[in-house]
Formats: sequence, C-alpha cells, structure tokens
Amino acid sequence: MSREAQKLDSAADGAVGIGVLSLDLLGQVLDRLREPRDRKACRLVSRAFERAEVAHRRALRVLRREPLPRLLRAFPALERLDLSACASLDDASLSAAVAGAGGGLAGLRSVCLARANGVGWRGLEALVAACPKLEAVDLSHCVSAGDREVAAVAAAAGLRELRLDKCLAVTDMGLAKVAVGCPRLEKLSLKWCREISDIGIDLLAKKCPELRSLNISYLEVGNESLRSISSLERLEELAMVCCSCIDDEGLELLSKGSDLLQSVDVSRCDHVTSEGLAALIDGRNFLQKLYAADCLHEIGQRFLSKLATLKETLTMLKLDGLEVSDSLLQAIGESCNKLVEVGLSKCSGVTDEGISSLVAQCSDLRSIDLTCCNLITNNALDSIADNCKMLECLRLESCSLINEKGLKRIATCCPNLKEIDLTDCGVDDAALEHLAKCSELRILKLGLCSSISDKGIAFISSNCGKLVELDLYRCNSITDDGLAALANGCKRIKLLNLCYCNKITDTGLGHLGSLEELTNLELRCLVRITGIGISSVAIGCKSLIELDLKRCYSVDDAGLWALARYALNLRQLTISYCQVTGLGLCHLLSSLRCLQDIKMVHLSWVSIEGFEMALRAACGRLKKLKMLCGLKTVLSPELLQMLQACGCRIRWVNKPLVYKD
Repeated sequence: MSREAQKLDSAADGAVGIGVLSLDLLGQVLDRLREPRDRKACRLVSRAFERAEVAHRRALRVLRREPLPRLLRAFPALERLDLSACASLDDASLSAAVAGAGGGLAGLRSVCLARANGVGWRGLEALVAACPKLEAVDLSHCVSAGDREVAAVAAAAGLRELRLDKCLAVTDMGLAKVAVGCPRLEKLSLKWCREISDIGIDLLAKKCPELRSLNISYLEVGNESLRSISSLERLEELAMVCCSCIDDEGLELLSKGSDLLQSVDVSRCDHVTSEGLAALIDGRNFLQKLYAADCLHEIGQRFLSKLATLKETLTMLKLDGLEVSDSLLQAIGESCNKLVEVGLSKCSGVTDEGISSLVAQCSDLRSIDLTCCNLITNNALDSIADNCKMLECLRLESCSLINEKGLKRIATCCPNLKEIDLTDCGVDDAALEHLAKCSELRILKLGLCSSISDKGIAFISSNCGKLVELDLYRCNSITDDGLAALANGCKRIKLLNLCYCNKITDTGLGHLGSLEELTNLELRCLVRITGIGISSVAIGCKSLIELDLKRCYSVDDAGLWALARYALNLRQLTISYCQVTGLGLCHLLSSLRCLQDIKMVHLSWVSIEGFEMALRAACGRLKKLKMLCGLKTVLSPELLQMLQACGCRIRWVNKPLVYKD
C-alpha cells in the first residue's frame, strides 16, 4: 500500500470524521490515488469511501462477464467502459447486463470491445440503445465483425470516434452505414479492413466532413481515395501505412486538401518517393509529424527544401530503412531544428559524423532511434550527450561498437533518460554501473548481452526504483542472486523477460513472488524451474496477465494447479513442451475465467481425451489457441466447430519434437 493510502487507512481506523466529508471531496481524494489496490484499500476500510467510489467512478474495466450486470448497476456514473478483456462475452450476456443496468448507462460515452469476438449485432444494438450519449466505440480486432455489426454501432448518431481495426468482414456497405448514421464522426480507424474500396472512402468523405483523424492503413485503396480525402477540410491526422496502390500522384491530389494537416504516415508505401512527399508538405504550415519509414530509397533536394519550410513546426521525423549520408543528416538538422523525435532505424550510412551534425542543430531531441545503425561508436553517444540534455528515449539495438565509456556520458549528461534499448550491444556490468545513475529509468532492454551478470543487475536495482520493464533475454549469466536484488530494488516492475536465462531456479522465482505489480513474465526455456517456482509466482504476483513457460521441461501439474488457484487475472499462457497431464490442463482451463489465449504445442503427456475435456471446459472464453496440426484430425469436429462459433481462432502448427537446452 502506498504512503498516501496508509495515511487514509490510519485516519479511517481512528474515526477522524471521514464520513462527514462530501462525496465529491472524497471522490477527488480517490482520484489522486494512482494504484487500484490503494483505492480498494480505502473502500474496504471506510463506507464513506465506498459510497464516494459508487457516486464518483467514471471508468470501469471488467475481466469476467459474470459480475458485469452487478457492476453496471453499482456504478451509475460511468462514462468509460472497457470490456476488451471480458472473457466469453457474447450477445446474450451483454444484452442481459445492459438490460439489468436500467438507466445506469445513460451517461456512458466510451466503450471498448476490442477482441470481443463473441459480441455480434444483437449485443451492439442493445448497448447503443441504452447509451444515448455514446461518443466512442472500439471494435478493433473483432475479426468476425461485419456490416451488420457496424450498422448497429452506426445507430449512435452522436458517435465521434470509431475503431474498426482488423474487422475483416466490413465492406463498403458497412462503411456507408457509418457515414450516413454518424455525420459528426471525428476519428475513424479502418486499419486492415481490406474489403473497403475507393467507393466507401468517397462516401465517407462526403458524409463526414468533421473528420479530423483517419487511418486507412493496409487497405487496397488507390489515388482516388486520396482525391476524396482531400475534401476533408478539418483533417489533421492521416495514416496510410502499406497502401501499395498509392503513389506520388495521389500525394499530389492530397496536397490540395486540408491546410490543417498535422500528421502524415506513408510508411511502407512502396510507390511513394520524396518528390511526392515534397508536393504533400508544400504549404503545410502546421505539419508536426512525418512518418516515411521503409518507403523512400533516396531523398531529393526538392524534399529537403520543402522540409526547411517546416522548420518551426516539425517535431517528429521517421525515416527508417533509408540510405543516408552525413550531408543528408546535416541538412535535416539545419532544416528541422525543432525536432523532438527522430527515427533512423536500420538506415544504412549512419555514422558518428552524421549524428554529430544532426544533434548539434536539434538540441530539443527527446527520442532517438538508431536501431541497427552498426557504424556508430562512442563518439556519436558523446555528441548526443553534449547536445541533447533533455533526452528521454535512446534505442541502440545491435550497435555493437559502443561500450561503457559512451554510456557513461549519456548517463551523466541526460538525467531524464527513461528508456534505453541496448539489445545485442554486448555491454557489460560496467555499463550498467553508469546507467544506474539514471534514476528516472523506466524501460531497460539488455537482450543478448551475455556479459551482464548479477553484479550489473544489482547496480540497476540500487537506484532505478521506477523501472517498469526489463528485458534480459539470453543474459545467461544471471542467477537467482540477481533476481533477489531486482525484487528488492525494483518493486514496480511490470514486464520482465528472462527467456533462456538458464541458471535461474525455483529460488529465483521465489524472489519474483514479491513483485505485486508484475503483469508480463517470460520464462521460456528455464530448464531448472519446476512447479514449486511457478507456485511462488502465482501466489505473489496477483496482477499477472501473461506468462510464457515454453520449454520449461520440469514444470508439471503442480505449477498448473497453482496458476489455477491464484493467477485469477491470467489472460495469456504458453505451456508448450511442459510435462503436464490432461488432468492438470483440464483443471487449469476450467478454473481460469479470464484466460483467452493459450499455446500448448507438444504436450506429450496429454491424451486426446485430455485435450477434449480441457477445451470443452474453456469453450466460450478462449479467443486464440495454438496446437499441433495432428490434433486437427483426432479432436471431435463438434468441439472444433463449437470453438470457432464462439470466436476462437485456432492456429495449427506442424513442428517436430526437438528438445533444447
């Protein structure tokens, strides 16, 4: 419990008049508590806080469908509802919950149903009818959602924001329903809706003139769509990643459109050149973000001259995959000296001289991505340290020529550093000793740095208490002692990757059991851990959402039983190659009500009957499943049809049984 929550707890225990404070004031107090467990603690010790929570709570995230009706009734002031992780949610349960809420959803403005594949048009119709103030709906990754579902959402005439990413069955007909039914729409994402054509985009542009943000990435639309989009006078953000039918002619058409455009993403548009981009940015006095990753082969002088016109506005420039030169980086620095973020990932030709000339002009840079720029050395880091004092994010994956000397300068001169990626850089404990000075560090990636040992982890743990993500992939010198130091000093860790750190045992996992905020844990190929260690993690890490145990050969049913009893929030699990039986698997899948994604390849000790019973126990909740293709012919067709009918996507793989150390 945090210090603030402890003070409130003490006040409640002493009966210091909390009950006489207004619900509005108590609600403001609860809003200042960052951690959900602190809010819960206040509710448990004071009925006044409980009443304030009921009256004041605006957002709710539900993990299971069973308590949904009760929760909707309990919090009548809700404005934001997240059902994306609500396992086995379907039309019937959603409709019943909405009906049971009475008028309690009258103030609801935003609903997230991402990946809720079991919800169809009936459930959406009931939801929209009960929410007259609905303004935002997220149906992204509902792969079975089609025109009828979109039509149900389109009945919300006040809708301003709609996400339909990867709703694969949506066509121009469904988009037409949205365009006609939601004329006030301001934000729309159609990413991966590949059945939509130029015709649908044209109607959208005509019927929704207030659009400010539009994402048509991965659509098979062409230049005619850009002609239509150019009529949107209020458009500020446009993303068209990997639209292979769009070329310079389309960008020329788009250039005649909105002068308010602030962000453009043409990444992976193979037929776009710097000439087209030059035409697009000409006269765009408000353009702030330009993404052109993996699409340009070279940059012409015209583009650079037009880029110079954005000197006072452009803050983000992504040129990943481009062949660059020192003179080009110098020209970019001179043209765009207000840059806050620059991306040069996998750009060939990036040298120390080029980086030095760039950062000398761009002292406001806070994020620099130099992934796979393997020519840079400590000299580039020295220049970054000297010029970019406000640096917060530095990505250096596979920059193998840097070492602790350059990182010492970064750590000394950039006290606000929050993220650094040193994957495959070969750094050692000495480098981590310097980085430990960065007390604001949140994300540290050290994968494939085999020279790092427990000593380096101890350095980081001593001063980086705000760390929330740590990647130690294949850092195989790390032992249980390193995890002890980590658990003692970095209590806020949420994501931890220990794959192939094969010296770790159950003792190390026992230390991890004290990380109450841990949500994602990767333990692939830790051959020395058993069900005992998994039990420690399950009991202690109550927030655990994702767990990878692939090739943990000694993990058996004891580990699964512990997960089934304690890891109640677990949503994604990999147990391929583990020595579990059908009994353990069946108990696990029948107990974990939030589990939605499980990978179970080569479970040699599980019989066909074991798979049958386990999958039937979880049918209706699972959204993704990975198994050996050999099971496809032996599992009952009725079971497979039932899984697919409930929205479960099954990935069949054909992998030989190979054991790895």
